[in-house]
Amino acid sequence: MSRPLPVAILGGTFDPVHYGHLRVGWEVAEQLDCLVHLMPSATPPHRAEPGASAQDRAAMLAMALAGQERLVLDRRELDRAGYSYSVDTLRQLRQELGPERPLVFVMGADAFRALPSWHRWRELTDLAHLVAMTRPRQRLDKLDAELHQAMVGRWTGLAERLHNEPCGRVMVLRVTPLAISSSLIRAALAEGRSPRFLLPQTVLEHIHRRGLYRPD
Repeated sequence: MSRPLPVAILGGTFDPVHYGHLRVGWEVAEQLDCLVHLMPSATPPHRAEPGASAQDRAAMLAMALAGQERLVLDRRELDRAGYSYSVDTLRQLRQELGPERPLVFVMGADAFRALPSWHRWRELTDLAHLVAMTRPRQRLDKLDAELHQAMVGRWTGLAERLHNEPCGRVMVLRVTPLAISSSLIRAALAEGRSPRFLLPQTVLEHIHRRGLYRPD
């Protein structure tokens, strides 16, 4: 019997979701041979409140993911009261998946560098593998001394290691950066310009239908 694929978590506000998010998620799924849960945060502790409601952000993400099976919407942080702490999310997922199935927490390089400021960050590797995404020719260096020491002995360059162990490894993954941001899209809409071709047409239609991101 074949082993179940690892489950990877890729979080964000997705305010709104765009092709940069989707391309990164797809590359993670292909390079790690895993399922990817795209997980909108409800009340992110490190960022300002999202511009669109949780319901609208989830609806737009569901539209963007239609027609494929490797990337799925995960609403668990939207349905939880209070701040969306990653350690709580991973603990809940670990309980659901059991102790043996590989779980992967994917984040950007800047977020990885900032881990020592996160809530109960040292517990993350007890629950999941950590994958830091970088751009081509970007190095993951200048780590905080505390973070560097916590990651000693955990690094791997082989995706197979993430399949053979349930948690505890740390890996750098090169992904293709697209010069698209949710803030750029929101600014274009606020100025009356169209962000067409930066995000799926179904998402753009939902934004117009709901009157999202218009100036006050």
